[in-house]
Amino acid sequence: MFAIAVRFDLKDEDAARAFDSLVTEMLDGIKELEPETLVYAVHMVEDAPLSRVFYEVYASREAHTHHEANPSTHRLLSQVDALTTSTRVEFLGAPTGKLF
Repeated sequence: MFAIAVRFDLKDEDAARAFDSLVTEMLDGIKELEPETLVYAVHMVEDAPLSRVFYEVYASREAHTHHEANPSTHRLLSQVDALTTSTRVEFLGAPTGKLF
């Protein structure tokens, strides 16, 4: 299993709308083309309306590589720099606690 958390801080409300639209498109592609993407949760951040946090769990690192090659994911990633003020990626170790 391979997991990451990513925080995107968006430039303004227009950027947030464009980003959210790209995310909606990407989620459709994930559902259709990525059976080894086990969890892909997108969260708005309380008290930070211009921030989004993604929690992603993949069956393997290869599944994550496949995810990044998905055309809808590639579209989002190609526009991230224009829409955000910062992006923070955290590669996560094995989880502990209650799972599913």
